[in-house]
Amino acid sequence: MGPVTDGVTGGATLDGKAQPDATPSRPRRRRGRGRLVAGLLTVVAVAGGGFVAVNSAGLLKGSAGPTRSAGALPPATTTVTRQTLNDTRDADGELGYGPVSTAVSRKPGTITWLPDSGAQVTRGRSLYRVDNKPVMLMYGSTPAYRDLKVGVEGKDVENLERNLSKLGYDGFTVDDEYTYDTAEAVREWQEDRGLDETGVVELGRVVFAPGKVRVESLESEEGQPTAPGQKVLTYTGTSKVVTVKLEAEDQRMARKGARVDVTLPDGKSVKGKVTEVATVIEPAEGQNADPETRVEALVSIGTAKAAKGLDKAAVDVTFTASKRTNVLTVPVAALVALQEGGYGLEVIEGGRSRYIKVETGLFSGGRVEVSGDGLTEGMTVGMPK
Repeated sequence: MGPVTDGVTGGATLDGKAQPDATPSRPRRRRGRGRLVAGLLTVVAVAGGGFVAVNSAGLLKGSAGPTRSAGALPPATTTVTRQTLNDTRDADGELGYGPVSTAVSRKPGTITWLPDSGAQVTRGRSLYRVDNKPVMLMYGSTPAYRDLKVGVEGKDVENLERNLSKLGYDGFTVDDEYTYDTAEAVREWQEDRGLDETGVVELGRVVFAPGKVRVESLESEEGQPTAPGQKVLTYTGTSKVVTVKLEAEDQRMARKGARVDVTLPDGKSVKGKVTEVATVIEPAEGQNADPETRVEALVSIGTAKAAKGLDKAAVDVTFTASKRTNVLTVPVAALVALQEGGYGLEVIEGGRSRYIKVETGLFSGGRVEVSGDGLTEGMTVGMPK
């Protein structure tokens, strides 16, 4: 930035040194209040945790300082513009079918049938078979963890009854109580599935999942013995989703329900929506490293057709935390740090400049939202070279 006059004709100074064209004279007393001082670059923290360098000048009092001549104007200028700013973050994502779950055997026996990898299994269908008897998929949020029989109450009972009702069985009330009427419906269901008609759903006969599933991989083989706790297969949901892992400090970007933009490998951009957000602890990598806390977000994409043929692919996801519409903006580098605190802009008018104090808002893409008395669209302001 160029030199700033001290208010005495022909006495331009820079960092307290007389310029060659200054006329020697008796020492002038330094002016105090209201004097502008050009200084070094100041490091300023901005939204998102980054840092930028801005021009530095002192403005001790008031919102405007003395003007300076054309010979001392800044080396470059820019214009105050009105536009929309978005607080965004770009992150790497993986297009796939979301989190992988494991179906674990709860009964001893022999694996007699397994589905193919990639197969989809819906409510009431066999996920696998043990001793030629089906282990069936049902929808629900509570895992199976006990025998279900008359007198038992709980969310798992409600899950079972809702599934039986959806499969066409009736004569009972869907609630959290396993009654005699529930047992009668279970006996009918057992008969249809070739099971012993006991009226009791023993642990290991059903697997609860949030919805229909896609078999991801097989962890066992047909004819292989199985025992409680042994992995049989892994599965995912059936809808294509994008999994994104963010740093913990970027959690504000990934809000459930937030809209995002997803860029596919072919360069096409599709709309997406954050459906789930969870905090995960990643194991330490290396002997002296610490575990790392990350934010994992699941993003559904707007149209399945856009991702057709892509089972797994790397994609880019753009999150938008906030948006400022129709605001005045300048490049961040145009900001001047004021000695009294806060920031200002050096306004250029009629070949002379003056400083005005401004309030800063959203920082985005190298620009910053500004407002202040007398600040208008189209104004010319100083910039560093």
